[in-house]
Amino acid sequence: MKRTTEPEAAVACLWQEHLRAPYPAALRGAELAGTDMVLLDAHIAGCVSTWLDNGGSLDAKRLGILRGCIADLDQILPLLNESEDRRYYQRLHRLALVVSTADSESTE
Repeated sequence: MKRTTEPEAAVACLWQEHLRAPYPAALRGAELAGTDMVLLDAHIAGCVSTWLDNGGSLDAKRLGILRGCIADLDQILPLLNESEDRRYYQRLHRLALVVSTADSESTE
């Protein structure tokens, strides 16, 4: 039986919180800093879900996508004025950071 690592447990908890959160209505169809907000959410969600399903591992392509999403979020977060919008994307940012950091450490 495989033991769950600390990053996997943290991501699983944040992921469940994220799945329960409604998508910010004001950001449907919105583009900020040249990024489609719904697609950004979907890209990160796909990478996080895959990482959890693969026992804490991502292929190089998805890891690259996730790192690009982190860079996008670094530009977008300061632009979010509504607290619910900001909280939603801050959680995605935390998820992406933990997954990308944990995945990088596991491949070194």
